[in-house]
Amino acid sequence: MAYVSTTRAVRVTLADRISAVFTVMREAAQRRAVYGQTLRELNGLSDRELTDLGIARHQISDLARQSAYGA
Repeated sequence: MAYVSTTRAVRVTLADRISAVFTVMREAAQRRAVYGQTLRELNGLSDRELTDLGIARHQISDLARQSAYGA
């Protein structure tokens, strides 16, 4: 029985690598922006408003991190 196996060599150019680095940097900047905005908005709320939302003040940084990074 004969088998034929083909593989394609994928060439990754320098331009592809540079583009990938910039893509990662742009996505990281967007996530940092979401984190910062969420943090500012939640810190701007009064304790009563946070209580109405079911959020304790010490949870704000964790919630902002989850919002931006999904962790």
